[in-house]
Amino acid sequence: QMQLLESGGGLVQTGDSLRLSCAASGRFFHAYSAAWFRQVPGKEREFVASISYTGGSPYYADSVKDRFTISRDNAKNTVYLQMDDLKAEDTGVYYCATGPKKVGGINPRYWGQGTQVTVSS
Repeated sequence: QMQLLESGGGLVQTGDSLRLSCAASGRFFHAYSAAWFRQVPGKEREFVASISYTGGSPYYADSVKDRFTISRDNAKNTVYLQMDDLKAEDTGVYYCATGPKKVGGINPRYWGQGTQVTVSS
């Protein structure tokens, strides 16, 4: 099965930027849509952004639209999340996932282990 590994998280200040990467193993990364989710303790995992298997149809949660950009490079088996103008409420563990596309996101089939993003206020 596919394995996903997130990287790029860290501790930043309000207004800073981070670029998260999700590297996938396996031969079929290009055949799946991809998405980013985030989660904080005590709360349900929250959808952040998704992208089709071709790199089109980017879709964002209202809380991050116009600040975050999702992209992918199928030749490198990698999906990215560029996060600009970070806010304290963006703090959380960010997970990448792949799976079939659905309306408003994806149906996750594979998950990474997550990378911590902490935004100080």
